Amino acid sequence: MISLYKYSLGLLNDSTTYSQNLKNEEAELLVSKLNLNELIQVDFPEDQYFKEQTDKKQIVIHHTVSGQGTDGDIDWWRSTSDRIGTSIIIDWKGAMYQCFSTKYWSHHLGTHAPNNKALNMASIGVEIDAWGALIKFNNAWYPAKWDIVSKQNVPNIKAGAIKNVQEYPNGFRGFYGYEKYSDAQIESLRKLLIFWNEKFGITLNYNEDMWDLSTKALSGTPGVWTHVSYRTDKSDCHPQPELINMLKTL
Repeated sequence: MISLYKYSLGLLNDSTTYSQNLKNEEAELLVSKLNLNELIQVDFPEDQYFKEQTDKKQIVIHHTVSGQGTDGDIDWWRSTSDRIGTSIIIDWKGAMYQCFSTKYWSHHLGTHAPNNKALNMASIGVEIDAWGALIKFNNAWYPAKWDIVSKQNVPNIKAGAIKNVQEYPNGFRGFYGYEKYSDAQIESLRKLLIFWNEKFGITLNYNEDMWDLSTKALSGTPGVWTHVSYRTDKSDCHPQPELINMLKTL
């Protein structure tokens, strides 16, 4: 069932429980749904995805590991021959760019599981435009970059320091900071999830195990998952409190 309560966008203390959030005086009725005219159609070649209609059971949230702007990500997808990509990518301001219809499919999971193809066919991938994992250097946070010489992640100084940082004191997937998803991105994602629930009947119940490798996700259990649910070498998405609050109100 879809909740009629508005989730916190950083207005509430992160330690506030979900039940307390619902009782908070800031909770209000949701009236905003996805308007299909909000989707910006991308010129995306048909040979870059599989124009084959499949039944959808899962939704998988990713982030791009790139700076603000979706052009570079989409251009990279266009340049490959492996039909890698997601149906929709959400930019920093919440604009939703659609590469192809969600009734079709592409490779976006890349697991080594024997059912990898089936998982890709039965899932909808959505990307949030963000740098992802960060490394602290000289009291500032920079995007992580893999260095082939030292064979480790190093701070990408050229990319510039990131100001909107979600810190994880105990770490998450080997990193202690991540670029925060914007309120506008989380709101656009909410609209998409509700729309896909109504269109495909995909359950929106919150999966507590979505932030680590999940046997349920890998077995094709219907629901909303993240890329980390399928692979131990991925860190998208990270468990930002505002994102979790939104997912719990669906």
